Amino acid sequence: MKCHVYAAALALVAIAPLVAQVPQGWKQRVDRSTSASDPDAAGAIKFVTLGSGFHATNPQAAVYWNPANTASGVYTLKGTFTQMVKSGHTNYYGLVFGGSALEGAEQKYLYFVVAAQPDGTWLIKYRDGAQTPLVTQKTPNGAVKPLDADGKATNTLEVRVGADKVDFVVNGVVVHTEPKVNGEIHFGAGLAAKTDGIYGIRINHLLEVQIDGFGVTK
Repeated sequence: MKCHVYAAALALVAIAPLVAQVPQGWKQRVDRSTSASDPDAAGAIKFVTLGSGFHATNPQAAVYWNPANTASGVYTLKGTFTQMVKSGHTNYYGLVFGGSALEGAEQKYLYFVVAAQPDGTWLIKYRDGAQTPLVTQKTPNGAVKPLDADGKATNTLEVRVGADKVDFVVNGVVVHTEPKVNGEIHFGAGLAAKTDGIYGIRINHLLEVQIDGFGVTK
């Protein structure tokens, strides 16, 4: 009988690391829809550790970050995103970088995101307080993997911040490049944004996404 109890205890210990938990030190900011034609879903956002990464269930859009996670100078931010179920329409997910004051009214960050449906597009936007100017148009690219027959897709995103340029990369393919001058990306039309700062994750509403291999290398 004792052997059976001991075996059961070992099984519970083996399973415990796989149980989803809220990642320590991480924060989230909900970005609720104000569009009557594109409403949020009911329910609460869930952002947890799962396996070796994170799992986000987003009835509403949100940004996730740990204030301790900052990057400056020359670095590469990378993450692999697996959309777990088909969304009701096109929704984006991906990387946040160059962030500051993320909890306040003066929040600032850049985000590089992809949408696996319907045919695979990417875009770059800039958050400046309540404004979100579009840096690039929604651009289709064959490097973005679309949803498969099961409604899933896995895409690895990178932001390679160099000394004088920033490359935006999907599954190893550079899909866009912008110049970097004095620590800022210069997008044209007078828009410039810092690349130094907090990095994190953005997931749009109506999405469930697994995130693996997330982090920065120098």
